[in-house]
Amino acid sequence: MAPGKGDVNFLLFKLAKRFAAQGIQCRGTVQINTDRTEGPCDMDVQVLPDGPVLRISQNLGRDAKGCRLDPSVLETAVGHVAASLDDAADVLIINKFGKHEADGRGFRDVIARAIEREIPILIGINAMNRDAFMEFVGGLAMQVPPDLDALSDWFKNGLSQTGELCGCP
Repeated sequence: MAPGKGDVNFLLFKLAKRFAAQGIQCRGTVQINTDRTEGPCDMDVQVLPDGPVLRISQNLGRDAKGCRLDPSVLETAVGHVAASLDDAADVLIINKFGKHEADGRGFRDVIARAIEREIPILIGINAMNRDAFMEFVGGLAMQVPPDLDALSDWFKNGLSQTGELCGCP
């Protein structure tokens, strides 16, 4: 969780780039928002490590108030990530545990599979979906400060404490 709008997206994007530069095999998605001159931003996700960039937002018009997420494109991203977990994954990064995940869809199965395989997972969440997230993961989650170095240290400490890749306390 981070205080500013879009801060988690930017932070996870930078972290994925840092991890890749260090040879850490990232799987998952990072969100990239692009401002528009009229209306809300466009929302894209990049499938990690070097997969496609998918537009997950729909343009519903300048004055639209409803959810702009395109669920079919989100499910396409989920499929890409699920397939990539069969590769050597050191960490799973999911840009957001959102309404779809809270409702039992989206990345839930991918997250569960990563937990079973003891792959450390970093997930952006917001206050609205926090309770659903905590219920889903039980006692397996810990909050890490929204800071690039703190997130890197969380990953390194999980590795050094167990001798294998595990981010669980």
